[in-house]
Amino acid sequence: MDKSKEEANVFYENALKESKKQMEIIDAKIDEELARVKETINGLQEQKKAIRKIYDGAALVLGVNNEFEDEAAQQD
Repeated sequence: MDKSKEEANVFYENALKESKKQMEIIDAKIDEELARVKETINGLQEQKKAIRKIYDGAALVLGVNNEFEDEAAQQD
């Protein structure tokens, strides 16, 4: 009986180590993916800012209502 208990302990110790290692791998993948998504979002936000400047300038030159300024004023 001692031998089977010892074998069971070894089995569960191995399962514990392996599952911990797999969770660490998954955590690393999650961190990598989050970093990639944050980088993508930052790039898109910068593009949006640049395009917003173009839009604001065009609205000013044409003398038309800038709907984005109206939205920003309503949010404040």
